[in-house]
Amino acid sequence: MTILWKKDGTSVDDALHRFMNSRDVEADRELFLFDIHATAAHVRGLGRIGLLSDSDVSTLCAELSRLGDRFSNGEFLLDERFEDAHSAIEFELTATLGELGRRVHAGRSRNDQVQVALRLYMKDRLVRAHDHICDIAKRLLTRAEREHDVPMPGYTHLQRAVPSSAGLWLAGIAESFLDSADACAFAHTRVDSCPLGTAAGYGVNLRLDRQGVSTELEFARLQVNPLAVQNARGKYELAVLDALGSALLDVRRFAWDLSLFATSEFGFVTFASEFTTGSSIMPNKRNPDVVELLRTSSAEVEGARTQIAQTLSLPSGYQRDLQATKAPFIRAVETTLAALVVTERLVDGFALQHERMRAAIDADMFATDRAVELVTNGVAFRDAYLKVARDLGALWDRTPEESLVARVSPGACADLCLDELQARLGLAINRLKRSPL
Repeated sequence: MTILWKKDGTSVDDALHRFMNSRDVEADRELFLFDIHATAAHVRGLGRIGLLSDSDVSTLCAELSRLGDRFSNGEFLLDERFEDAHSAIEFELTATLGELGRRVHAGRSRNDQVQVALRLYMKDRLVRAHDHICDIAKRLLTRAEREHDVPMPGYTHLQRAVPSSAGLWLAGIAESFLDSADACAFAHTRVDSCPLGTAAGYGVNLRLDRQGVSTELEFARLQVNPLAVQNARGKYELAVLDALGSALLDVRRFAWDLSLFATSEFGFVTFASEFTTGSSIMPNKRNPDVVELLRTSSAEVEGARTQIAQTLSLPSGYQRDLQATKAPFIRAVETTLAALVVTERLVDGFALQHERMRAAIDADMFATDRAVELVTNGVAFRDAYLKVARDLGALWDRTPEESLVARVSPGACADLCLDELQARLGLAINRLKRSPL
């Protein structure tokens, strides 16, 4: 193993270092290109304060670009030879450029180096998640428009309650996803600050061009205080997971609805064949494995949140415990993105069984409509409620379509306000942009 901090007279125990670093190396594969990008910005910053010549800067940045290409095409593997991505980059630069490679770490610590790579990763993944969430909302609103007047039962307590519509159900899921898009945007604003140049948490005796580096890396601002940078480790991860967790709660509820509606007892939904699997023993079965696995995706985020929150009972400054936040955080983020990609496809991967849904609306479900009608004729609502409850049999001649047309409160079946939701989606779509590496 190559060790950055190894000095004369120190020993390295391979078993102990595998314990300390193996999971870190695996997680750092997601951070490697962000670390390359930030290192190049740091090199150019060192050039601007005279620690590196223009020629040195050009040589180092060209080699960093080549290392990034080698990593992307599989020629360079980040593995157990290294403690982490940060040491791997420095060792590769030194192996290729000799003494010049050893100069790249001036003015920074692995503490702010990992922080800046994580911040760039957070921003990138939040934008990706936001884009997927907006696409899910867009697809749901398209279906809501197309099937806006298709009757289906509305449920409370999992009991049939009132007539509803496919449009209302689909638009309701879409609006929830729009809320989660807002959560991603808020989290992005919070983490959009540059920690680089704060070193191990106490600054350095160099007049670093922190603002220039921050601007080059397209951060909105500096995170100014070096100790605040270290104290933000884990907190920012939790902010990101809160936003992604919101989206996965939407995914879970949507998946749960589809799971129920696909049962023989409901029969409201059929899936395209690629969203189901067969039984190993029962020839008659097709199982909705995709929606069932989507239901459990949020558990990954909740588990990561708990692990990170428990790690944060620490004093100010960097403690090695904080390394343990990286692997669960990255695993949860990647799980979220995978679930969102599948959900995008799922929105168009099922068919609603219109006749079965309409047939599930029985006469008792018109009771609330009738009570409200009596209110419009001057009857107090509680009196109307009791009157209708005594004579539910009088509702037999009503139809679901009549109920939906009469439901005119904003957002209800006769006035889904899809234009308002589309306008909100339009504002969201261009709110966040990915920064090219």
